This record gives sequence, C-alpha cells and structure tokens, in this order.
Amino acid sequence: MLPGTAVLAEPRQPDWGGADLSVRLEASPKRAQPGQPLLYRVDVRNAGPGDAVLPVLTVRLPAGVKIFNADVAECRPGPGPRVVVCASDADVPAGSTGGVTITGVVRPGARGPLTATASITSEVVDDNAANDSARLLTPVAEGADLGIRLTDSSRAGRTVTMDATVHNRGPRTVRDALVLFRAGRARFVAARGARCRPYPVYVGCALRAVGSGERVRLRLSFRTNGRTVRAEAAVYSAHLGDRRPRNNVARLLMR
Repeated sequence: MLPGTAVLAEPRQPDWGGADLSVRLEASPKRAQPGQPLLYRVDVRNAGPGDAVLPVLTVRLPAGVKIFNADVAECRPGPGPRVVVCASDADVPAGSTGGVTITGVVRPGARGPLTATASITSEVVDDNAANDSARLLTPVAEGADLGIRLTDSSRAGRTVTMDATVHNRGPRTVRDALVLFRAGRARFVAARGARCRPYPVYVGCALRAVGSGERVRLRLSFRTNGRTVRAEAAVYSAHLGDRRPRNNVARLLMR
C-alpha cells in the first residue's frame, strides 16, 4: 500500500486501467532555522480510474538536511545519503491516499534555499504524469550566533560566585536568549543581570534582548558543601537556530 494509506472507496475488484497518481510536498517550518528540526510531509493519492500497481515513492532531500526518521515502516534509505524510498508491497486502489513524514535537522552551515523533490511511479501507465512529482524550495533564516564564556569566579566560605558573558555575533537582535546553568549539587542562591529560576537539575536564566555585536554579563551565586564545583553553562535562542553552536557551551572547574 502507499505509505500511511487510507482507503476511501469500497472494496472492489482490481481495475487494470490507468492510475492517476499525484504527490504533494510540504515543509515545516516554512522558513528553516540552522541547527533546528525540519519536517517534510509528502502526501500521495491515486485518483484512478485504475489501481496503482506496486507504486514506489522516492524523496530526495537537500545536502543541508540530515535525515533522522521516516514515520512509515515501508520507507527505507535509498541509493544515497539523502534519499528515502517507500516501496509498496501491494497494489493501491483508486481513491486511496497516503503519506509519510520525514524528520531531519538543518545543518548549522546550510544556506538556502533547500531543494527537496518527491516523485511516485507505478507499473501501469499514468496518463497525467505532470503531477507525479513535486519540488519544494525552503529558505533558510540567518539564525543567531550566540556564544557564552564563564569568566571570573570566587569563593567566600561555602558560597561560590561565577560570572558569565553572553555575546551575539549574529546579524540580528536575539530577544529570547536563555542560559542554562548546571553546578552539580551546589544550591542556587541568587543572580544578577538576568531573571533566573532554579529547577531540579539546573538553573534557567532569561536574558534581556541581546543586540548584534553586544555582550550581556550575569553573575550567579551557589551554596556548596564540597570543595570542588564543576559548572556548565549553555546559551541558546528559543526560536532561532545557531550558525556556530560549538561556542554555545562553557565549563568551569572551581576547587
């Protein structure tokens, strides 16, 4: 059957006339973000009047997308790292529809537009071959270029204080930057420069808007019973991708 097939017509004897297959291709979100998920939805239909004999759907994704999953069991990797082939093991009656969702992640260095294609074939003649394939261009947003650095630190008795500097080297203001801190078993005490809230295993801090080329500094204090504190901080945007994710994480060891 077609991937995800839903039979709309009543069961009947096979019709060996031509099958009018069609395919439609969509992406979500409409504008891709570097380093963020991108979903491709492929919908197929057999408008008849005949059955589609052992149809095969082939989806080719762009080099800027790494494929993670297809939600239909009949879909397998094709001849190439960016090809998904969904081969039906049965004929598909007229009036049937189906589809597959392919999940991928946009590579941080990807530039748009991202070109994806989908095509469907059958062992019977399709007199309307114009809709047997689809091509989709998806633009890629510039995204953000956030980075974080753990800088000065100090200890006063059981209280450990550390400073973090977040910089934005991207072309646009980031208005939803978040920083997550982990400091082992140390207990969060206070913060300056951001709105911070403790959670069971980390402290989350919401920053003010960080303009292009701007730096934001914040200071956090923790209470600890041990002598060594292993701290880790990560910065990201809730909605924007990041072109250079390697500098999104910083670590600090305080003895």
